[in-house]
Order: sequence, then structure tokens, then C-alpha cells
Amino acid sequence: MKIAIVILNWNGKKLLEKFIPSIVEQSNLPNVEIVVADNASTDDSVRFIQENYPTIRIVSNKINGGYAKGYNDALQNIDADIYGLVNSDIEVTEGWLSPIISTFKKEPKTAIIQPKILDYKNKSKFEYAGAAGGFIDKYGYPYCRGRIFSDLETDYKQYDDIIDIFWASGACFFIRSKVFNELQGFDEDYFAHQEEIDLCWRAKNLQKNIKYVGSSTVYHVGGATLKEESPRKTFLNFRNSLFTLVKNTPKNNLFLIIFSRLLLDGIAGVKFLAELKPKHTIAIIKAHFNFYSYLTKMAGKRRGFQKSDYYTVRSIVWKYYIERKKTFKDL
Repeated sequence: MKIAIVILNWNGKKLLEKFIPSIVEQSNLPNVEIVVADNASTDDSVRFIQENYPTIRIVSNKINGGYAKGYNDALQNIDADIYGLVNSDIEVTEGWLSPIISTFKKEPKTAIIQPKILDYKNKSKFEYAGAAGGFIDKYGYPYCRGRIFSDLETDYKQYDDIIDIFWASGACFFIRSKVFNELQGFDEDYFAHQEEIDLCWRAKNLQKNIKYVGSSTVYHVGGATLKEESPRKTFLNFRNSLFTLVKNTPKNNLFLIIFSRLLLDGIAGVKFLAELKPKHTIAIIKAHFNFYSYLTKMAGKRRGFQKSDYYTVRSIVWKYYIERKKTFKDL
């Protein structure tokens, strides 16, 4: 089983200096290749890799197409059975690959795997982007074991298991290459954020299994490329979540769910105003108008069977804000 650890880079020399050493040290296994996929960087990050890590292969993309296109373009040039897509702000731990490789070998029907993702800045806490495996509610809002909205749980090894999840975090995302190609990769209209949720939902629609493997641990900085408080990030998250619903929600529920989601987004916009964050309210408005302009295109991307049992919690917004459920076990 040949594995390619692929790190997408855009002007990330400082991140590469800090995090490449752990990946090189802890990924020294047979049939494991480390690749840096460069998204047309203008700093000297590529030269840094060439001079300090000559065994790391560099794949140069012609433009900065974001996460989605960046990986789509790069992976066309990489021959492997498993793609390990790892953010440039990830620190890995000793033995991180072995449980993932073992799970893929034991479970041929498993297509995608995510390890445990903890916060690099506070290593006792789960990290926002993925935590201990992702789920969504009926209206497409994502949440995780270990993270609901902005509430992060402390890691007491309560999630050191292997379970089925709905989506795996793009921060550290392993996928069989044949499945990635069958799905035709990430949707490049997303640019960045939530394209992994869309990919996982499309995989689920094809009856593929997605696993969380808690015996593998990585630490994620988060927000290293686009800060958490960035209105641009708000725009992408709200717009792309609507894209995902249109593409993957069963037809009989589609209109009601989209309408409900638009109303809930409106409430989120009012909340941002109350918090004196008008730029984020404007970002949501822009996200909605941009979504309308893409609506016909996204509807045209619906394919075949749409999985109806995609959620176990009807509304994570209700559970969190009304019922005050702050941890996954409380749900």
C-alpha cells in the first residue's frame, strides 16, 4: 500500500519550517512519500524545501486555486493508493500513520479516515477543524465529537476509539485514491472551506465508509491561512454550506431545508450585529447572493442517490443555543 503525504503550501515558509520536521521524522516508513504541493507561492518556501529537504517531492501548481483546486491539480501528478492530505500547520506524533494504515488494510470498504485532531496551542483541547470526527444536522450545520460551534472539549481520551463518522476534516484527511478519482475530487467552486464535507457526503451517497481513528493524533494550529475572525472565512463557510445542501440533500426535503437554512443564517447575521461584528453580517448577505448566482450550477451537480439518513441530530442550533447542550455526549 503506497501512501503519499501531500502538504498544500501557499507562501507558507514559516509553517513549513516549523511543521515539516515532525512529518519527516514520524513518516519514515516503507512506501510513504512526502510531497509538497505548491499553490504558485511568491515567497521562498519552495526553495526552502529544495535546500533543506531534497527527498521531498515538489509538485508546482500554476495558480493558487485554493484548497480544492490546489489538491485536485496536484494529485493528478501523484501515484499512490492512499492520499494523506495534511495542512501545513499540522504537527504529527510518533506512530501517527500506523493505525491509519492498519485500518485501511483491515477494512477495504473504508474509503476515508481522519485521526484525532487536537489544538496545537493548547494540546489538552480538541481543535475546531475536525476534533474527533465530523457530523452534520438536518440543515447542514457541521459539528464534531469534541467541538460544537465554538465550545471545545478537553481530551480525556474519551474519543480514543474507531467509529463511523459523516465527514473527515480536510486539515488531516486520508482517502483512497480510487475513491477520490471516482468522486472527481473536490468541487473547485468552493475554493476553500467545507469542500471536504461535500466530498464526504458524496462518498456516503455512494455507500462509502468514513472512519475516525482515535489512536492516531495530530495537532493543528488552525486559522494559519485564513484567520478564524476573517469575514472572508464567514463568507466561504456560509456559502459553501448552502452549496453542499443543494448538491446532496434528498429532493423531497430540499426546498424546505434550504429555506429553513436561509432563515437560520439570517438569525446568525443578526447575532453578529448584536456582537458588533457588522462585517460578518455583510459576509453572510454576500454569501447568500453569491449562492443564488450559483444555484442552477449547483443543482446541476446532483448525482444519483441522495442519502436521506445523513443526520442524527435534527438541529444542532436548537440543541446548543436553546437546550444548552455543549458536549457531544449531551446530544
